[in-house]
Amino acid sequence: MDNIILLFGCLLLGVLFQKVPAFPKNAHQVLNQFVIYISIPAIALYYIPKIELNASLLYPLGIAWLGFGLSFIFFYGLGKLLGWSKKLIGCLIVVGGLGNTSFVGFPVIEALYGKEGIETAIIVDQPGSFVVMSTLGIIVATSFSKETPSAKTLLTKILKFPPFLAFFLGLMLNLFKVDFPMDLQSVFQRVGATVSPVALVAVGFQLKFERRSLHWPFLGVGLLFKLIITPLFFFVLYKLVLGADGLPIDVSIIEAAMAPMITGAILASSYGLKPKLSNMMVGVGIPLSFVTLALWYFILLQF
Repeated sequence: MDNIILLFGCLLLGVLFQKVPAFPKNAHQVLNQFVIYISIPAIALYYIPKIELNASLLYPLGIAWLGFGLSFIFFYGLGKLLGWSKKLIGCLIVVGGLGNTSFVGFPVIEALYGKEGIETAIIVDQPGSFVVMSTLGIIVATSFSKETPSAKTLLTKILKFPPFLAFFLGLMLNLFKVDFPMDLQSVFQRVGATVSPVALVAVGFQLKFERRSLHWPFLGVGLLFKLIITPLFFFVLYKLVLGADGLPIDVSIIEAAMAPMITGAILASSYGLKPKLSNMMVGVGIPLSFVTLALWYFILLQF
């Protein structure tokens, strides 16, 4: 419950800070950079060395990697069919293709499935959502922004992206079965804990609900895809087609039903991909997801 209170409290603080003159108009940009350059790398350096690599990771890993691919096919195809702008398509691919598998995901999974469920949730989040954002997310965000990057430019952006560098270092430590000293691990854990509160304040600071906004129809399509179509796809694929069962499968499907990732919205915003829509996807998607998550949990109880 404390995580849920923190979630809505920080989002509300961000909205209230819009009215505080002491906060500069570009405060969200500074907060976004702090999350990308400091908080997220700290999470990677704490968790990645501890993940046990084995074949059972394929189902939870598929949630992020296949989910992002599904998002690309869905929104790129729909956008081309309906004549959407390049930035709009890129925004929906990135934000609709990345789930909030940690800050919202972890407390929800722990409440529904206990500590055992968290083990699967970490796999969905760290080598899954986290790495997809750091690689495919960067590629899509760059390609659909004003830039027309070469392959070399894209590769350079990925290799210089702090979360990716942290993931790569963490992966090397994992492969060699070593970890940081306990004091450093404690530092990484504490710094990493700033991701969600800082990111949510940044989202709230940019969040504006305009009744006459042209974004509402696109918001509806984006959240329909993220909260209903994506988990339905994995439910059919994992449960009905592949016949998989058990707690890791149920946890993976629930994680697929999470609201859009906060840092995914930050990534889209930082590349100029419809920042208002990106933040609306998170601001509306998080509270709405608690309704749709209850629906998916009930469905999974029947199978």
